[in-house]
Amino acid sequence: METIAHWITFESLQAFTLSFSAFWVICEIVHFIGLALLIGTVGLLDLRLMGVAKSLPVGPMMPLIRWGIVGFTLCLLTGIVFVGGDPFKEPIVHLQNPVFLVKMTFVLLAGINLMAFRRPAVSQVVENIGVGDDAPSNVKYMAAASLVLWIGVIYLGRMLPWKDAFYFVFYW
Repeated sequence: METIAHWITFESLQAFTLSFSAFWVICEIVHFIGLALLIGTVGLLDLRLMGVAKSLPVGPMMPLIRWGIVGFTLCLLTGIVFVGGDPFKEPIVHLQNPVFLVKMTFVLLAGINLMAFRRPAVSQVVENIGVGDDAPSNVKYMAAASLVLWIGVIYLGRMLPWKDAFYFVFYW
Protein backbone atom coordinates (compact mmCIF):
# COMPACT_ATOMS: atom_id res chain seq x y z
CA MET A 1 0.00 0.00 0.00
CA GLU A 2 2.85 2.37 0.85
CA THR A 3 4.45 1.67 -2.53
CA ILE A 4 1.26 2.74 -4.27
CA ALA A 5 1.02 5.81 -2.04
CA HIS A 6 4.60 6.78 -2.89
CA TRP A 7 3.96 6.20 -6.58
CA ILE A 8 0.92 8.51 -6.69
CA THR A 9 2.33 11.27 -4.48
CA PHE A 10 2.63 14.35 -6.66
CA GLU A 11 4.29 17.05 -4.57
CA SER A 12 4.11 19.58 -7.41
CA LEU A 13 0.39 18.84 -7.80
CA GLN A 14 -0.08 19.22 -4.05
CA ALA A 15 1.70 22.58 -4.15
CA PHE A 16 -0.35 23.70 -7.15
CA THR A 17 -3.58 22.63 -5.47
CA LEU A 18 -2.60 24.55 -2.35
CA SER A 19 -1.66 27.72 -4.23
CA PHE A 20 -4.55 27.68 -6.72
CA SER A 21 -7.58 26.89 -4.56
CA ALA A 22 -10.02 27.03 -7.47
CA PHE A 23 -8.30 24.01 -9.02
CA TRP A 24 -9.80 21.67 -6.42
CA VAL A 25 -13.28 23.06 -7.04
CA ILE A 26 -12.81 22.75 -10.80
CA CYS A 27 -11.75 19.12 -10.33
CA GLU A 28 -14.86 18.46 -8.24
CA ILE A 29 -17.04 19.94 -10.99
CA VAL A 30 -15.30 17.89 -13.67
CA HIS A 31 -15.62 14.78 -11.48
CA PHE A 32 -19.36 15.40 -11.15
CA ILE A 33 -19.70 15.90 -14.92
CA GLY A 34 -17.84 12.62 -15.41
CA LEU A 35 -20.22 10.86 -13.04
CA ALA A 36 -23.20 12.29 -14.88
CA LEU A 37 -21.84 11.06 -18.22
CA LEU A 38 -20.96 7.65 -16.83
CA ILE A 39 -24.15 6.98 -14.90
CA GLY A 40 -26.32 8.74 -17.46
CA THR A 41 -25.23 6.46 -20.27
CA VAL A 42 -24.47 3.21 -18.46
CA GLY A 43 -27.50 3.62 -16.21
CA LEU A 44 -29.79 4.22 -19.18
CA LEU A 45 -28.51 1.10 -20.92
CA ASP A 46 -28.70 -0.96 -17.72
CA LEU A 47 -32.29 0.09 -17.09
CA ARG A 48 -33.28 -0.75 -20.67
CA LEU A 49 -31.66 -4.18 -20.38
CA MET A 50 -33.55 -4.75 -17.13
CA GLY A 51 -36.83 -4.17 -18.96
CA VAL A 52 -37.50 -0.45 -18.48
CA ALA A 53 -38.49 1.52 -21.61
CA LYS A 54 -38.94 -1.47 -23.87
CA SER A 55 -40.04 0.89 -26.63
CA LEU A 56 -36.34 1.67 -27.17
CA PRO A 57 -34.14 -0.66 -29.21
CA VAL A 58 -30.77 -1.34 -27.55
CA GLY A 59 -28.54 -1.29 -30.66
CA PRO A 60 -28.80 2.47 -31.33
CA MET A 61 -28.04 3.15 -27.63
CA MET A 62 -24.67 1.39 -27.78
CA PRO A 63 -22.70 4.38 -29.20
CA LEU A 64 -23.67 6.30 -26.05
CA ILE A 65 -21.29 4.05 -24.11
CA ARG A 66 -18.42 6.13 -25.56
CA TRP A 67 -19.72 9.05 -23.49
CA GLY A 68 -19.71 6.80 -20.45
CA ILE A 69 -16.06 6.00 -21.15
CA VAL A 70 -15.33 9.74 -21.40
CA GLY A 71 -17.08 10.19 -18.06
CA PHE A 72 -15.08 7.37 -16.47
CA THR A 73 -11.84 8.89 -17.79
CA LEU A 74 -12.75 12.28 -16.29
CA CYS A 75 -13.50 10.61 -12.96
CA LEU A 76 -10.26 8.64 -13.07
CA LEU A 77 -8.12 11.72 -13.76
CA THR A 78 -9.80 13.89 -11.16
CA GLY A 79 -9.78 10.99 -8.70
CA ILE A 80 -6.00 10.82 -9.05
CA VAL A 81 -5.90 14.52 -8.21
CA PHE A 82 -8.07 13.94 -5.13
CA VAL A 83 -5.83 11.16 -3.86
CA GLY A 84 -2.37 12.23 -5.04
CA GLY A 85 -2.81 15.98 -5.07
CA ASP A 86 -4.51 16.56 -1.73
CA PRO A 87 -2.29 19.14 -0.01
CA PHE A 88 -3.63 18.25 3.45
CA LYS A 89 -3.45 14.46 3.39
CA GLU A 90 -0.84 12.05 2.17
CA PRO A 91 -2.12 9.46 -0.32
CA ILE A 92 -1.59 6.67 2.23
CA VAL A 93 -4.39 8.20 4.34
CA HIS A 94 -6.81 7.79 1.44
CA LEU A 95 -5.49 4.36 0.51
CA GLN A 96 -5.98 3.05 4.04
CA ASN A 97 -9.53 4.37 4.29
CA PRO A 98 -11.83 1.32 4.26
CA VAL A 99 -14.49 3.26 2.35
CA PHE A 100 -11.96 4.05 -0.39
CA LEU A 101 -10.94 0.39 -0.59
CA VAL A 102 -14.55 -0.78 -0.91
CA LYS A 103 -15.20 1.92 -3.52
CA MET A 104 -12.21 0.79 -5.60
CA THR A 105 -13.40 -2.81 -5.26
CA PHE A 106 -16.79 -1.74 -6.65
CA VAL A 107 -15.06 0.07 -9.55
CA LEU A 108 -13.01 -3.05 -10.27
CA LEU A 109 -16.09 -5.29 -10.17
CA ALA A 110 -17.99 -2.88 -12.43
CA GLY A 111 -15.05 -3.00 -14.85
CA ILE A 112 -15.06 -6.80 -14.84
CA ASN A 113 -18.82 -6.70 -15.45
CA LEU A 114 -18.27 -4.32 -18.38
CA MET A 115 -15.68 -6.68 -19.87
CA ALA A 116 -18.24 -9.48 -19.60
CA PHE A 117 -20.69 -7.28 -21.55
CA ARG A 118 -18.05 -6.79 -24.23
CA ARG A 119 -17.61 -10.53 -24.82
CA PRO A 120 -18.81 -11.22 -28.38
CA ALA A 121 -21.42 -13.74 -27.29
CA VAL A 122 -23.03 -11.23 -24.92
CA SER A 123 -22.54 -8.04 -26.94
CA GLN A 124 -24.18 -9.53 -30.05
CA VAL A 125 -27.21 -10.59 -28.01
CA VAL A 126 -27.42 -7.14 -26.38
CA GLU A 127 -27.12 -5.20 -29.64
CA ASN A 128 -29.89 -7.29 -31.23
CA ILE A 129 -32.47 -6.57 -28.53
CA GLY A 130 -35.18 -4.74 -30.43
CA VAL A 131 -38.26 -2.74 -29.54
CA GLY A 132 -40.39 -4.66 -27.05
CA ASP A 133 -37.84 -7.45 -26.65
CA ASP A 134 -36.69 -8.72 -23.29
CA ALA A 135 -33.04 -9.27 -22.54
CA PRO A 136 -32.01 -12.77 -21.52
CA SER A 137 -31.92 -13.39 -17.76
CA ASN A 138 -28.12 -13.43 -17.54
CA VAL A 139 -27.96 -10.03 -19.28
CA LYS A 140 -30.59 -8.64 -16.90
CA TYR A 141 -28.53 -9.83 -13.92
CA MET A 142 -25.40 -8.26 -15.39
CA ALA A 143 -27.24 -4.97 -15.95
CA ALA A 144 -28.62 -5.00 -12.41
CA ALA A 145 -25.15 -5.73 -11.02
CA SER A 146 -23.73 -2.85 -13.07
CA LEU A 147 -26.36 -0.44 -11.80
CA VAL A 148 -25.91 -1.50 -8.17
CA LEU A 149 -22.12 -1.27 -8.43
CA TRP A 150 -22.09 2.21 -9.99
CA ILE A 151 -24.66 3.52 -7.50
CA GLY A 152 -22.46 2.00 -4.80
CA VAL A 153 -19.43 3.82 -6.21
CA ILE A 154 -21.30 7.12 -6.01
CA TYR A 155 -22.54 6.42 -2.49
CA LEU A 156 -19.10 5.37 -1.27
CA GLY A 157 -17.55 8.42 -2.91
CA ARG A 158 -19.90 10.61 -0.92
CA MET A 159 -18.95 8.74 2.26
CA LEU A 160 -15.18 9.16 1.77
CA PRO A 161 -14.85 12.31 3.89
CA TRP A 162 -16.75 10.63 6.72
CA LYS A 163 -15.36 7.13 6.89
CA ASP A 164 -17.40 6.44 10.05
CA ALA A 165 -20.59 7.25 8.11
CA PHE A 166 -19.94 4.21 5.91
CA TYR A 167 -21.21 2.11 8.77
CA PHE A 168 -24.41 4.11 9.34
CA VAL A 169 -26.47 1.25 7.89
CA PHE A 170 -25.47 -0.86 10.87
CA TYR A 171 -26.69 1.79 13.34
CA TRP A 172 -30.32 1.31 12.30
